Amino acid sequence: MAISLVKGQKINIGLSKISVGLGWDPNEGTGHDFDLDASAIMINSERKLLSDNHFIFYNNLCGLGHTKPNECAKNNCSPGIYGLLHTGDDPDGKSSDGDDDEAIEIDLSKVPQEVNEILFVVTIDEFEARKQNFGQVRNSYIRIVDNSNNQEIAKYELGEDFSIETGVEFGRLYKRDNKWKFEASGIGYKEDLAFFLSKYFQGQIIK
Repeated sequence: MAISLVKGQKINIGLSKISVGLGWDPNEGTGHDFDLDASAIMINSERKLLSDNHFIFYNNLCGLGHTKPNECAKNNCSPGIYGLLHTGDDPDGKSSDGDDDEAIEIDLSKVPQEVNEILFVVTIDEFEARKQNFGQVRNSYIRIVDNSNNQEIAKYELGEDFSIETGVEFGRLYKRDNKWKFEASGIGYKEDLAFFLSKYFQGQIIK
């Protein structure tokens, strides 16, 4: 039975091959499509981004700069050179049909040793021009799925009303004593995707 998480709750993963699914439902009648983007940021023990290639998002699905799932399929990128593979961009939130809008497949056994945390964030593209924020989004969640049987093992639903925020850290995977754990974060920012890059892209970048 899946665990229903609350903000700040932490669980042991105990699996190598998982998927992190993220979902949301934009409110109707806002006048524009909502383009929400899920990203994964791999940082070291000093909480710095290891390199720009370690930022997995719609323009870098596997760590090799591929932008389309068929590019990754053709090159057999699963699960990506860093153990992560983004399944592709959902530009309007309408293609999920009740399932995850975007997902990231993960093989924790292939994540580089120097990666200490993986942050999962969702941002709203063109939020200023479209006057959008997470207050106009409902049913937002992050969930962990066991890839061996496609069973959901944990889910965190964002119950807070992020009335002005445009970027949210939904959750994070992190290592303690060489074992992976997951924490439900739910931290909101009035920022875009570039903010998260600049937040962790500091100091000497490790290639």
